[in-house]
Amino acid sequence: MTTGRATPAEAACTDAPDAQRTPAPDTACADAPNACAVAPPAAALGGPVSHAVSRVARLHRIAAGKVLKGVGLYPGQELLMTHLWDRGAVRQTELIRALELDPSTVTKMLQRLEQTGHVRRRPDPADRRAVLVEATDDSCALHTAVETAWGRLEEQTLAGLETAERDELVRLLAKIEENLCQETADCPDRA
Repeated sequence: MTTGRATPAEAACTDAPDAQRTPAPDTACADAPNACAVAPPAAALGGPVSHAVSRVARLHRIAAGKVLKGVGLYPGQELLMTHLWDRGAVRQTELIRALELDPSTVTKMLQRLEQTGHVRRRPDPADRRAVLVEATDDSCALHTAVETAWGRLEEQTLAGLETAERDELVRLLAKIEENLCQETADCPDRA
């Protein structure tokens, strides 16, 4: 039952103008987490670009999942396959490093791709303890399907943008990537 009066936590989170809403000192919002359900605009949180990038990345991954489902892949498997198509047979450890994923994740991806006949694993003749992974001849049709799916995703992603805007977006994203690479000292291989 409500009394018509705001609790101290609600008042702390709702009395301020929209752009200045902040939790009350101490634990007011922690004690009543729903009292702060009206979140401040992203700009008030100090990271509107980071929020936008996060939202866009999430939605892009969802859209990629939908187009890849049409070719029988899960998100990430197309990147693994592209690496194999581009480089040929590679050690599984190199694949893990190149994809920057947990070894168990890559192993699960390889198991699924092996079951569908798209990859083959075999001992490395130069080091029998190592495993080589390669795309099969049967994966050639998949290669074309992945290129088509990514083309559809690209058009869906950039719909409504003029050529100059697309070029500018690529330029700006490259700058952001470089900033993040320098900050984290962890730039992926761009080859």
